[in-house]
Amino acid sequence: MPVYWLNEHELSFPHPAMAEPSGLLAVGGDLSPDRLVLAYRNGIFPWFEADGNFYWYSPDPRFVLFPEELKVHKSMRSVFNQGKFEYSLDTCFEQVIRTCAESPRNAQDGSWISEAFIEGYTELHRQGVAHSVEVWNAGKLVGGLYGISLGRIFFGESMFAHHANASKAGFITLVRALQAAGFWMVDCQQQTQHLQSLGARSIPRELFLDYLVKNAYERSLIGFWDLQAGQLALRTKH
Repeated sequence: MPVYWLNEHELSFPHPAMAEPSGLLAVGGDLSPDRLVLAYRNGIFPWFEADGNFYWYSPDPRFVLFPEELKVHKSMRSVFNQGKFEYSLDTCFEQVIRTCAESPRNAQDGSWISEAFIEGYTELHRQGVAHSVEVWNAGKLVGGLYGISLGRIFFGESMFAHHANASKAGFITLVRALQAAGFWMVDCQQQTQHLQSLGARSIPRELFLDYLVKNAYERSLIGFWDLQAGQLALRTKH
């Protein structure tokens, strides 16, 4: 199946059903806020940049986590009971995404998070659409993750950990807060053992797209997020 080339001057994507078996759907375009939001609303995300071109994916199946299916194993319950970490939201988004970019990945030669990705998602953060979770130990940032929130779905992008269990603890903290706020789902994109151990599972892309159709009518929690007693809140000042 031929790959669709995006026109930089036109905001459009082919239907996700046209994606290759690998999930690759289109190449080109840019990472402007409008294009990124359009992509996520249609089940599409940019994965990497090569030779100045962005590669857009919509895999089938889709790996997701329903908040009510979150698994917190005994070892992680111990982490929370011991109070090893402190948690915050949206306090240093750019630092989180840059640390994700600098963190080594298994079986990958470098990071897919290029400077263009950092600029694009940081602009979405300024607009109150992209959010970060920060995990702290003794005042030092030791873990974190970032993603996009649209309607009642959080689209996770990347995470890092410089301390054992830091990224898991941050993810669990986020999912609990999302569940309390009435979110339906966390999009994890593609399967990883790390997220599978926390309860994420694969669903058909067609079902995922059905959720997105319903999600288009839901109001987004736009603004800078805060974590108050484990609950999501909007911060009045950033």
